[in-house]
Amino acid sequence: MLTDLKASIKKSMNAIGVEIPEIMLPNKQVDLKKWAVVACDQYTSQRSYWHSVEQYVSDSPSTLHMIFPEVYLEDENSEQRIANIVNVMHKYIDENVLVPLPPSLIYVERTLSTGIRKGLMIALDLEKYDYHEGSQSLIRATEGTVLDRLPPRVKIRKNAVLEVPHTMVLIDDPEKTVIEPISREISEEDKLYDFELMMNGGRIAGYQVKKQAAVNRIINALAKLADPLKFREKYNVGEDKGVMLFAMGDGNHSFAAAKACWESLKTSLSEEERQNHPARFALVELVNVHDDS
Repeated sequence: MLTDLKASIKKSMNAIGVEIPEIMLPNKQVDLKKWAVVACDQYTSQRSYWHSVEQYVSDSPSTLHMIFPEVYLEDENSEQRIANIVNVMHKYIDENVLVPLPPSLIYVERTLSTGIRKGLMIALDLEKYDYHEGSQSLIRATEGTVLDRLPPRVKIRKNAVLEVPHTMVLIDDPEKTVIEPISREISEEDKLYDFELMMNGGRIAGYQVKKQAAVNRIINALAKLADPLKFREKYNVGEDKGVMLFAMGDGNHSFAAAKACWESLKTSLSEEERQNHPARFALVELVNVHDDS
């Protein structure tokens, strides 16, 4: 499907730090309303919220069993909870609870009180990210990274065989050239899921972006946003400022934990192995800051 990317597009992808991910989705028997839960760093002072989620989900297949709600970080059983997360990931793979899609992008429509927010699931290259203050990397943090928050997340990710991301990354695309046109490039046949989220979370739908022409257009549009001359003109900055194509909108510490895991792992890899190792890339949702919602 999207495995035979032309050399020119692959080169552009490498330059702007993106990759076509292999995403796994629940099989048709899974109750998706019980499957999808809010990010682990939400409701960190409200155990009652998480207790309600646990009662609703119970033993049903759910991302609840693959994340560590941070409201529980100080509990004594944290090591056992992490071990359980890893075991559940293996179980969901072994029992085909999760089924892999061919490498592809997923276009997302999230229904909110303010309208329908459009997003794009894509993988970003951690080699293009530096969360330290003053960084000029292509992917940058938009808030200070609290290093004390990283060790628990690194511990969870270190032995995980799956990634359950909640990272939203922002692009500044006032002409709406990257994400918005996708709605005209997909059809009802491309729909992967469409369901109500639990706990009054709204609704979410996802569409597989199958056409090579659509992928090419997305990559080329991102590359144009990353053009150094246009970037400096747009923001009225000098040559000492590097292009910032991707800004962390939410989930900065999860992305930073992914970076820490990659930096540790890559020391044991050859240069060739580093080029396409899965841990080098992190799955995110791209959102345009100019989205109407």
